[in-house]
Amino acid sequence: MDDDRPTSPRSRATPLAPKADKDTVRRHNLSLVLRAVHDESALSRAGAAARTGLTRAAVSSLADQLIRGGFLTESGKSFSGQAGRPGTMLTPARTGPAGAGVEVNVDYVSVCVVDLAGTDRVRLTEHLDNRGEPAADVLERAARIAARAVDSAAEQDLRPVGVELALPGLVSRGTVRQAPNLGWSQVEAETLFGEAFQRLLPNSPALPVTSDNEANLAALAELWFGSPAERVDHFLYLTGEIGVGGALVVGGELLRGAHGFAGEIGHAVVDPEGPRCRCGSRGCLEQYAGQLALLRSAGLDEDSGIPGVAELERRARAGDESALGALADAGRTLGIVLSGAVNLFDPEAVVLGGIYRALTPWLAPAADRELTRRTVSGLWPPDSGRLRASSLAGDAARGAAGRVVRRVLGDPLAYA
Repeated sequence: MDDDRPTSPRSRATPLAPKADKDTVRRHNLSLVLRAVHDESALSRAGAAARTGLTRAAVSSLADQLIRGGFLTESGKSFSGQAGRPGTMLTPARTGPAGAGVEVNVDYVSVCVVDLAGTDRVRLTEHLDNRGEPAADVLERAARIAARAVDSAAEQDLRPVGVELALPGLVSRGTVRQAPNLGWSQVEAETLFGEAFQRLLPNSPALPVTSDNEANLAALAELWFGSPAERVDHFLYLTGEIGVGGALVVGGELLRGAHGFAGEIGHAVVDPEGPRCRCGSRGCLEQYAGQLALLRSAGLDEDSGIPGVAELERRARAGDESALGALADAGRTLGIVLSGAVNLFDPEAVVLGGIYRALTPWLAPAADRELTRRTVSGLWPPDSGRLRASSLAGDAARGAAGRVVRRVLGDPLAYA
């Protein structure tokens, strides 16, 4: 007779975790060695053994396999100051597997190819007005630029093994759920881009296409490629374009939220009775501090795009009162909204990217005053340096390419 009575804790069998097979262990160890060399830029075999905790013999075997696979090169001499022959240095390969990132934004498309060392090897940017254009047409244009970048990479013996799309708005599982400034809703961006990209490179193997929000990827670029002297693992990244995007990095990882949409600070409400936003709400931050609002407030053509931003910067440097007033007003509004985020998440720094990077000298003073006044911890003293411009490396296309490279570092055998 079947006994359906619950078993006692003592009698219940505890399943054993499956043992990792030799292939799994080797794949893991290959990743350990490759990541160690990548993180140090150059490392001897003995140094890799010390860093990973593996034996020198194991590292030597793994390094040989990574060299044969085109992931590492070995050259030069390393003098340790100790007895014995100097060792050679392992470095990430400058040819072979690479990552491609494609940023599709409201008024431009930018493509970047990054090698395993994290070096930006190809960069193509075209300024296009994508507002009101069919999503399929925009993504096909982006695929055309990306195909040219892949061809340029091939001339340098680089082989992109994947493409990551950096997209504005709410991005989830390959679909742009909503991108108000582009007028997109429920756009299957990965599929549309991938099909167009494959049509343009019919004789090449199909590359996997993945995607994420552009602010998330810009924040990751800042984390991975920014100045080591200013590196922090807890920061709020704010990017100004026609829209205003944000991302939170906590403990060196993106904070995504329950549905992957965390960081949409551009739609924090400044004034519920303020101007109508494309998202359907009123008084959102980007209506006061986005690119269009800044240019309009400074008396410049709001449709002039990046050239208009450059003119705003030029006028600010020259002391133009309209430009300085517009930037001070935007900085004040940014500071008010940012203080709420700082009180909520307690980041080590707030990093300003996109068009804000060049405009930080004029945005920051007013924003910093509001942060000092409103941060309840009292840990935001004036001129603390916690509010700062992003590095030149902190852009979404590079972050997207870097994510592909990180996948290679995580499992090199998958890309051999």
